[in-house]
Amino acid sequence: MTRDIKGIHHTGILTRDLEGLERAYASFGFTLSPRSRHLLGGRPGQAPVPGCTANRCALFGGSYIELLGIVDESAPDPWRTKVMADEYEGFRLFNLDTNDAETVDRRLMDAGLRTSGVLELERDVDTEEGTRTVRARAVHIDPRSTPEGYVGIAQHLTRRYVHQPRCLNHPNGARGLGAVLIVADDTEFDGITNRYTRIMETTVRYEGPVAVVETATARLEIVRASHAGDVLPDEPVPASSYLAAMTVLVDDVGDARKIVESGGTVTQSTGGGFFVSARHAYGAGLFFTRG
Repeated sequence: MTRDIKGIHHTGILTRDLEGLERAYASFGFTLSPRSRHLLGGRPGQAPVPGCTANRCALFGGSYIELLGIVDESAPDPWRTKVMADEYEGFRLFNLDTNDAETVDRRLMDAGLRTSGVLELERDVDTEEGTRTVRARAVHIDPRSTPEGYVGIAQHLTRRYVHQPRCLNHPNGARGLGAVLIVADDTEFDGITNRYTRIMETTVRYEGPVAVVETATARLEIVRASHAGDVLPDEPVPASSYLAAMTVLVDDVGDARKIVESGGTVTQSTGGGFFVSARHAYGAGLFFTRG
C-alpha cells in the first residue's frame, strides 16, 4: 500500500500572548522564523486581507512547531481561533503531512470521517529573496468529532518558502518531531484511537498503557486519562481529552538540556532524554530525545 500520509506536518500552540510564547521557545534553543501574518482571500479581484492571527515557527526541514498568536482581536477570524482560545490556550493543533490533499479528503470521507473539504491557505513570509507568499492546502477533520483538538492533514505547495535553510539550524540541535502524545478521556479512548488508525491506514499496538498508531514516518501515542499520570506525572489537565505533548528529536540530549536549563527552565529526566512541563512551555509538554 502506498499511503498518502507522509509524516507529521506540524503541531500548533495557540496563545493570545505571542511575544511571551516566542520568548519561551527561543529560550529553549529553537531558532524561530520571522513573524508572519495570516492572510485571508478577498473577493475576486481583491487583495487578501490580514486575519486575526500571526505565527512564528520552529522549522526542521520536514515538520515544524507553529507558535500561533491572536494579534488583532478586531480582525476577521474564519478559523474560529478566538473561540478556540476562549476554551483554553495551549497545544490545540495537529496536522499530518500529505502530498495530495484531494486524495486524502476523498479517502477520509469514504472512511466515514467528516471533513472541511480541501481548503486553500496562504500567508506572506520574509525570505532571503524578499517577501514571498506561502501557499498550502489543508483538510480539517470536523472538530465536533475530534475532542482532543483541531486535527487536519496539510500539503505544502511552496515548501521552500516555509522550510528556509536559514531557519533550520537550532542551538538545541533540534532536527524534527518524533511523536505526538494525546490524552483521551476513558469514554473517548476507543473512538479516538480508531479514528487515527483510519486516518493513517494502519493498526494500533500497545507499549504499556500507551496505544501507538504509527507509520514509517509518523507516530501518535494515545493514553487513557486514567493512566495519564503514568507518562505525564503532575501535568496540567486542560480538558477531558487533549493534545498533551510532543517529542522533539535532537542531536545531543545533554547539550540540549544545558541550553534549556540555561534559559531558566526546570527539566525532568526521562528514560531517553528529558522533559519540559506544559506549565513552562505554554501548554505543550516537550519530550527531548536523541534522533
